[in-house]
Amino acid sequence: MRLLAKFLLLILIPNFGFSQIKTTTFSDLGNLQKVQQKSVIIHFYTDWCSVCKIEKYAIEKDKDLVKMIDENFYFINFEAEKTKETIHFQGKQFNYLPNGNSGIHELALALSKNKNQPVYPLWIILDKNQNLIYYHEGEFKPGKMKEKLREIINL
Repeated sequence: MRLLAKFLLLILIPNFGFSQIKTTTFSDLGNLQKVQQKSVIIHFYTDWCSVCKIEKYAIEKDKDLVKMIDENFYFINFEAEKTKETIHFQGKQFNYLPNGNSGIHELALALSKNKNQPVYPLWIILDKNQNLIYYHEGEFKPGKMKEKLREIINL
């Protein structure tokens, strides 16, 4: 019994300091906006991106940032190279473009300034009417993100 308690304690301790951001999908976004209009944060990442993993850890560790995002934004986490479903967004249809063993989603290319190969992580923030209000390539540190999100909230 003691061994089981120690085992459970070791498993659960690392999770106490983290919060998860509530995420949504492009397919749910339209219905959510009808209920409550909010700005939208789209986070493009890939599984192989080490900066994306470090960034995710840092953001989830910042409870104030997670709370700010959850209360004021819709958050879409989008794996740009593995998401294969068709996405309808801003009146257009976007598909996955296979390329041998890998590929990329057209939406990542459409929203990226670098049309050949997006830089990951890629952060797109849209206002309530889906107009671009902020674009960020590369790591978005929690402190800078909080500062930018406060600006957007106060617009």
